Amino acid sequence: MPEYFICNFLKERRSSDAEEFPKKSMKYNAIVGQSGGPTAAINATLAGVIYGAKLSHEIDTLYGAFNGIEGMLNENLCNLTELFTDNRDIEILTQTPAAALGSCRVKLPDPESEKGKETFTHLFEVFQKYNIRSFFYIGGNDSMDTVAKLSKAAEFYDYPMQFIGVPKTIDNDLCGTDHTPGYGSAAKFIAASMQEVLRDCAVYTVKAVTIVEIMGRDAGWLTAAAAVPAILSNHAPDLIYLPEVPFDMERFLSDIEENFKTHPDVVIAVSEGIRYADGRYVGEGTQSNVIDIFGHKYLAGTAKALEFAVKERFGCKVRSFDFNLPQRCAAHMLAKADVEEAIGVGKYAVRCADQGISGCMIGYERTDAPYTISYRPVPVSEIANQVKAVPREFINEAGNYVTEACLDYLLPLIQGEYPTIYQNGIPLHFDLKTPNLELNKFKLR
Repeated sequence: MPEYFICNFLKERRSSDAEEFPKKSMKYNAIVGQSGGPTAAINATLAGVIYGAKLSHEIDTLYGAFNGIEGMLNENLCNLTELFTDNRDIEILTQTPAAALGSCRVKLPDPESEKGKETFTHLFEVFQKYNIRSFFYIGGNDSMDTVAKLSKAAEFYDYPMQFIGVPKTIDNDLCGTDHTPGYGSAAKFIAASMQEVLRDCAVYTVKAVTIVEIMGRDAGWLTAAAAVPAILSNHAPDLIYLPEVPFDMERFLSDIEENFKTHPDVVIAVSEGIRYADGRYVGEGTQSNVIDIFGHKYLAGTAKALEFAVKERFGCKVRSFDFNLPQRCAAHMLAKADVEEAIGVGKYAVRCADQGISGCMIGYERTDAPYTISYRPVPVSEIANQVKAVPREFINEAGNYVTEACLDYLLPLIQGEYPTIYQNGIPLHFDLKTPNLELNKFKLR
């Protein structure tokens, strides 16, 4: 993060803040956790919460919970106020990918159930022990379910506390917000990587099909970014398939055959979650059928299943692969717009808590021409356990590509190159569990 960017956040005019948020006679403490899949920008949001706490007239100490709600239940906490007194440390945290506090996938019980009463009683005892009155949870759909249940429990137990969800997910499938922190940087990585794949595949004259699998269980937002190279040159994927349109294998094979009539190298982008009209995942036969605690099947192997079908039909060279973990945490491809918005949403979440707002997630509200976003609280009950799909108008009639309207939506989100700090040739990362850099150095053997 550039020096001026940090200074602007930490040197805001406190007089104007004081007018909006009158100072109370007693300060309280706050806690922040991270949950769900990591992203390249989730720590930028954490940095925003830290910035916000520094400016707050209400917060004395900001605690961090290691591994989300698990850390809160186990009292595995750290004092972020003490850890981040140096602006450079916050700067390095901002450019560090994945969840610095660690993550979890814990589904809380219903607050009014027997198990729920036991769980939430313990949680509120922890909050009371540390004098915590503001809770910030950075996460996606399942994390908003946690915020919703905590808000309900606070009412049930009449516990005075603010619970605020802060969005993050590369899937961009959260309702109540135009887009999510982390999506822009992941989309930038997909677009750049797809452009490189296309250049590689174009050098030969041998008939070949390359199938690239991209994350997206229920929504194809990330896969849609594979089309961005079409804006820059004539090197673009030939076909793109998203979960929003039922997949038809025969139509898929016919689409490939049609493309073979004009060029030998066919490149295809598919979402991992594409499924047939009857709801079966295309890659179901190659998957483990393991289901997580929230009832989600672990998806993998969609591209491999399609590879087998193409090989059988055409007998040509076929390659399939997926971008796998790098698409989540490719911080070397951070979009400046994404990082700045991620910091802003974390900071705004603290301002909302200072105003006594609770039971909400902070969403992005967008305007275009020129592109800008503003922040607003959205009731978490309107968000939890729902999925925002790619609109049908963003997908062509044939269901095998995206439209210009989709690219118009996507392009502003990947703009700008974030000024990354490097050390010894690679980006420098911050380790919250061992902040002393000496502890991170390996020994030559």
